[in-house]
Amino acid sequence: MIDLQNICRHFQMGDQEVRALDQIDVHIESGEYVSIMGPSGSGKSTLLNVLGLLDRPTAGTYLLDGRETTSLDDEELAHTRARKIGFIFQSFHLIPRLTAFENVELPLVLAGVAPEVRRPRVQELLASLSLESRAKHRPNELSGGQRQRVAIARAMVMQPAVLLADEPTGNLDHISGAEVLAAIEGLNARGITLLVVTHDAEVAQRARRHIRMRDGKVVEDAT
Repeated sequence: MIDLQNICRHFQMGDQEVRALDQIDVHIESGEYVSIMGPSGSGKSTLLNVLGLLDRPTAGTYLLDGRETTSLDDEELAHTRARKIGFIFQSFHLIPRLTAFENVELPLVLAGVAPEVRRPRVQELLASLSLESRAKHRPNELSGGQRQRVAIARAMVMQPAVLLADEPTGNLDHISGAEVLAAIEGLNARGITLLVVTHDAEVAQRARRHIRMRDGKVVEDAT
């Protein structure tokens, strides 16, 4: 599903070269549940950006579902990202003026999906996350846990194969965080490949595989 070979990402800061990713070799099978941990500056966010096709590596090869991605142009990257990858962020990134339903529907609208196709799909996703009664509410009328579940529905509406979650419980209380984790783990149980970046050891331990990073390198990869 995901195959990283000798991935490097270097930045120039003044006269110094920063090796944010330094010769990363990782293979992730379809349907795996993986946590990525490490201190600030370890490279885990840079790795997530490369995995999500938001950033290009300086060197190396990234195969996603058998397709080499590092040579794709910007349009091909955007198309692959929209079709293959869902994102969940710590800060939700919902559009304040749109309802929960409209926030989830937006990727389908931008992709040109017909209303008769997209509306039942959005309704089904909201129902699966116990949000059907909140569909007409705007983000400021929702709790933190509800907003994150709306963000999960939006991430899944294009039916991606991979879900990338960056500190998905970071802004939530314990109960709301547990609800969100249960929701994304339920998606993984249905076959979605799930990668979670987290500082929380308790969250990380829920995954079946653990990748730990330091100084741009993978220092541990254990099941």
